[in-house]
Amino acid sequence: MDKFVINGGRPLAGTVIIGGAKNASLALMPATLLATGSFQLRNTPVLRDVTTMSRLLESMGLRFSRQDTTLTVENAGVTSREAPYEHVKKMRASIYVLGPLVGRFGEARVSLPGGCAWGPRPVNLHIEGLRKLGAQIDLDGGYIIAKAKRLHGARILFDISSVGATGNILMAAVLAKGSTIIENAAMEPEITALAEFLVAMGAKIHGIGTGCLEIEGVDELHSASTTTIPDRIEAGTFMVAAALAGDRSKSVRLEHCQPRHIGSLIVKLEDAGARLKLGPDWVEVTPPEAITPVNATTAIYPGFPTDMQAQWISLMSMSTGTSIITDTIYFDRFAHVPELARLGANVTVKENIATVFGSPRLKGAKVMSTDLRASASLILAGLAAEGTTEVLRVYHLDRGYEAIEKKLQGLGADISRVAGEEF
Repeated sequence: MDKFVINGGRPLAGTVIIGGAKNASLALMPATLLATGSFQLRNTPVLRDVTTMSRLLESMGLRFSRQDTTLTVENAGVTSREAPYEHVKKMRASIYVLGPLVGRFGEARVSLPGGCAWGPRPVNLHIEGLRKLGAQIDLDGGYIIAKAKRLHGARILFDISSVGATGNILMAAVLAKGSTIIENAAMEPEITALAEFLVAMGAKIHGIGTGCLEIEGVDELHSASTTTIPDRIEAGTFMVAAALAGDRSKSVRLEHCQPRHIGSLIVKLEDAGARLKLGPDWVEVTPPEAITPVNATTAIYPGFPTDMQAQWISLMSMSTGTSIITDTIYFDRFAHVPELARLGANVTVKENIATVFGSPRLKGAKVMSTDLRASASLILAGLAAEGTTEVLRVYHLDRGYEAIEKKLQGLGADISRVAGEEF
């Protein structure tokens, strides 16, 4: 397994290009199950999760090729309606194939998903939504087995807003007979991107970008192409990196990003003392002289993202006071805290609340990645820490950040990947 070796204290400055959104790609790719033809997904990042989704869809008969950032999907005919455990166990987003398979073919056999080793993320909203659309759902041997002659429109109200369930039900409903209304639908940019792609394929969807989606089912869809939106969490991670370890006399400029997708983080960074300049597709961040402690509570979009909670704790660990970070989305997403403590961070956790006692000094140490965003938080802390930090098990990072070490090197960081050893 690879590790990252970071010699901290090198100030960051310069320009970094933000890649396509992982979570958008993982929704767009299964949508190609809904129609025969050739699809071009531009600005698709090269990530472990994208490869995992490609392998899963290939097992169903789809074919993939890549030229630069354009991923071409050829759907000459779906040959299997099963998503086997060997593929699904690697990534929770694999459940996205459930809606398209049932919606188009009236049957699916999908293994219950795996993914990050933290927190219960139940699939009941996906299942209940499909049942409302007329599917018969059974759980057998660790598989979701769904059948329907043809789905029919329904009114679906999610008890809690769910990106995954919204995407799955949306893809199922576009080919259902009649009208479907999804209330309390997720409003994340990734869902908007998926809905717009489905419209380009011939779907009829109203209310895109709102919490109420109205779908008028059609008999068939056709192939289409799209450009994947920028990854707002990658952008947020680099913005926090700039605030935490940037050159105070210079700035870090993020290009190919969407400031409107990260408004909540922009406000928090300004509250923490960072200076920001915004353009239509760029952001410049100049770090504060001293990091002001700022509380944060995660919330569904457009609130503060749970996927930025770990990185924010890293920033607050070097603030001038005490801050409180509350995760209302996932109550047990704090596996990074003991590892940050190895670097000298002073953080206590009770249930879903972390209290961070800021200190101006962190010191390098050997730490272990536990999940994707926790890994990012450890790298950020290592960039600001004195001495050398080793971050082990960085395969988690490869799931969601494309060549993060090369992008950080381009900003002046002393970070290298060491491969081929057992840690």
